[in-house]
Amino acid sequence: MPAEPPPEDTAARLFWLKAMAEEAYSQMYDAPFGPPAAARYSDAKEFLYDAIGLARRLGKEDEANRLSRRLDHIKAVFRSQFQG
Repeated sequence: MPAEPPPEDTAARLFWLKAMAEEAYSQMYDAPFGPPAAARYSDAKEFLYDAIGLARRLGKEDEANRLSRRLDHIKAVFRSQFQG
């Protein structure tokens, strides 16, 4: 999905992971129902899991908690709107 590799700098990487998660979430709505939407959902989850882990390693627990809530929201949206 990403056109470029993630940045090496950890703060920039965290920003990049969050942006990629939001892009995948947005693309989920534009994807055809079924496997294409599920693939974008999976991408969003993976980017957020990585962002949460990085935020925790950086000692940014508030950010990790915010990202965890965002992940929960995306999961709830997918389950309610995209699963047949």
